[in-house]
Amino acid sequence: MAAAIGVRSDYTSADLRGFARRSGDADQVRRLLAVALILDGGSRSEAAKIAGVTLQIVRDWVLRFNDGGPDGLATRKAPGRASILNDEQRARLAEIVEAGPIPAAHGVVRWRLADLALWVWDEFELSVTRHTLGRELRAMGYRKLSARPRHRGQKRDDIVDFKTSAPVSGANQAAAPGGTPIELWWQDEARIGQQTKLTRRWAKRGTRPSAPKDQRRSSAWLFGAICPAEGKAAGIVMPRCNSEAMSMHLEEIAFHVAPGAHAVLLLDQAGWHGSAELVVPPNITLMPLPPRCPELNPVENVWQFMRDNWLSNRIFKSYDDIVDHCCFAWNKLVDQPWRIMSIGMRQWAHGY
Repeated sequence: MAAAIGVRSDYTSADLRGFARRSGDADQVRRLLAVALILDGGSRSEAAKIAGVTLQIVRDWVLRFNDGGPDGLATRKAPGRASILNDEQRARLAEIVEAGPIPAAHGVVRWRLADLALWVWDEFELSVTRHTLGRELRAMGYRKLSARPRHRGQKRDDIVDFKTSAPVSGANQAAAPGGTPIELWWQDEARIGQQTKLTRRWAKRGTRPSAPKDQRRSSAWLFGAICPAEGKAAGIVMPRCNSEAMSMHLEEIAFHVAPGAHAVLLLDQAGWHGSAELVVPPNITLMPLPPRCPELNPVENVWQFMRDNWLSNRIFKSYDDIVDHCCFAWNKLVDQPWRIMSIGMRQWAHGY
């Protein structure tokens, strides 16, 4: 028979009952009360009977309590099976995932679990199922995410350089007296037409859901600008995209700038944004984004959100119907300032 094990004495039974009252773990409460009974002078047989376990389990609880105190009696998650890959192999897997496949060598343009499982076999001679490999990748912090577009002509350092200098240079370029509050705005245009895109939708596995698709080509231009820090926006719908329409949009933005404040408006380098015919209000300073860097403009994410939720999978009857839906969608966005903040805030721009 194993020798009896003493119980640590730096906790009293009252202390353990106090821990039990505060604990939300029912199994931990049972263990704490069993040990408290032993500290009160009760036998371990009595503790086992009250807890509904064997003497061996009570002995294990005492060992855990002696080792870790009340926290040592908390319910612990089972460790599960040991990982098939070791740390060095996981590091190599992370490298190959980050680098992406070479189409000529691997035969695919994006990694699938089946491709990575084959790579693991070729590299380490380990047979791993797709499901096991998926769990490994999730444990390493990887998820299958949508890629954002990158212009093929984009220069490598343009985005980094702009993020570093934009907030300070934008405030310095603002044609406003010292001490004037500066609002950071972003502007872009989106073409909304009868040929809407089809978005993902919930459906039973094995089925192919359908959605209406129009073949006509009427369209309108939605000019939009947001000020994420203030959660406000300004937009207009126009039949075409030119300097006159842009001037009207600048007037709309100027109207929404707070009295006494000055707006720094970040926008791409479209021709109508730098036209000599463009009329810029005195409370706005234009700041062009680097060429071929649409991911720097959060309004691109606004368009994606609006299309996915309000403007896709529709049949527009006419141009006027397009305008009505664009106005409805934009006004719905304006009524949700928290949404503008969530989509548009950028730490590199607003964290200075």
